[in-house]
Amino acid sequence: MLEATEALLAEGVSYTELNIERIATRAGISRTAFYFYFRDKRELLLRLTEDVTDQLYRQGDIWFSGEGEPAAELNEALRNISALYREHGAVLGAIVQAAATDDEVAVFWHGLVDRFVDATSRRIDDLQRDGRAAVTEDARAVAFALCWMIERAFNQQLVLGEPIPEPALVDALTGIFVRAVYGT
Repeated sequence: MLEATEALLAEGVSYTELNIERIATRAGISRTAFYFYFRDKRELLLRLTEDVTDQLYRQGDIWFSGEGEPAAELNEALRNISALYREHGAVLGAIVQAAATDDEVAVFWHGLVDRFVDATSRRIDDLQRDGRAAVTEDARAVAFALCWMIERAFNQQLVLGEPIPEPALVDALTGIFVRAVYGT
């Protein structure tokens, strides 16, 4: 059902148009069988999003826990995240679309993004303590701004059909992030 849903979304079916009958038919199961696994399409979308977000987080961890050259680590993480946005853009687009009208989905999505904010904030705190960060503002506030900037930029890249070449976007995000945190 997860694969069937992601395929339907990738084919252009919007979250609003997605219904249980369509998912069940695509998955080769009965509508009743769907409800054995999920209570509704919202729960299914949340599960799909968790899986994709776990993959995104593993890529972000290249920088979150890195000890190497910051710009190189960050650029690698953002390149990998960009590739995952491209691969799973239909799911990520659906969660953003659903979050705009469904409070439960919005709370869920904001919580997932907050996981990135927490990890980024911890890393900035560590860098500030070690004297390796130029940023003097509150680490959580900086992390919040940077993580949501990245999420919105990648989301708009999907929605608008890649108006900026992917490498240029990744380089721009890397540069902004590095200058904000390291001052270089």
